[in-house]
Amino acid sequence: MAGKIQTLTEEERAHLLPLLRNAQWVEVVGRDAIYKEFVFKDFNQAFGFMSRVALQAEKMDHHPEWFNVYNKVQITLSTHDCGGLSQRDITLATFIDQASLM
Repeated sequence: MAGKIQTLTEEERAHLLPLLRNAQWVEVVGRDAIYKEFVFKDFNQAFGFMSRVALQAEKMDHHPEWFNVYNKVQITLSTHDCGGLSQRDITLATFIDQASLM
């Protein structure tokens, strides 16, 4: 049986959150979560991006909170199983950044 998902330790936060901030992820005020908005050329590009992220999220069994209007996609990541940021969020945020460049 897999271990319980844990929130990031203070040491992990000190190392990982600055890297995410450098990639324009921001911490959500009043919540242990990160957020980023992506803007694409048009709806087709935004939807393609969302499809790539959805496939990876399903593989990870870790689904983002997101909102889409036309060419904009707003994403919030937090691990509900542990009530805050976990390594899953870092991994998915990294994938999301890479998928946005495709």
